[in-house]
Amino acid sequence: MSGIIEEFKKFVMRGNVVDLAVGIIIGTAFKGITTSLVKDVITPPLGLVLNNVNFESIFIALDGESYASLAAAKEAGAATINIGAFINVCIDFVLTAVAIFFLIKFVNKLSEAVDDIGDMLDGDDEAEVPVDPEPEPEPEPEPEPEPTTDEKILEVLERISAQLDKD
Repeated sequence: MSGIIEEFKKFVMRGNVVDLAVGIIIGTAFKGITTSLVKDVITPPLGLVLNNVNFESIFIALDGESYASLAAAKEAGAATINIGAFINVCIDFVLTAVAIFFLIKFVNKLSEAVDDIGDMLDGDDEAEVPVDPEPEPEPEPEPEPEPTTDEKILEVLERISAQLDKD
């Protein structure tokens, strides 16, 4: 039994689990903010633009009765499909997804910047600012090719001829 407890402690204290727990806590708090933003800030003007529609009051009573409001339907014990609440949750989801997208994008850029700074401080060649390359040295002239055997024989004959002409 103590082995299982030790294994569980080891599991819980791993970095990934702790990071996940922190993420869930922050996500829950963020969810409250976006829910309030949708219910209290976004849907009222949207409802106004759509002829004073209150999203919370959009529902279908499954018993076929017509109720003045969702509260009246609930008070009568009618089963309802709350379309307006669903619309609010969808808007809430989209806003949360957009906010998380931009947060992740910001964190990735920040991480890249920190990596670049670390590379420059470490003297990593990858992060160095490119310097104008030095001009390539001019290629050395190719050495003259070795004379062929015929050319060598011709040169020897010219020397001999020149020697004979002097004498």
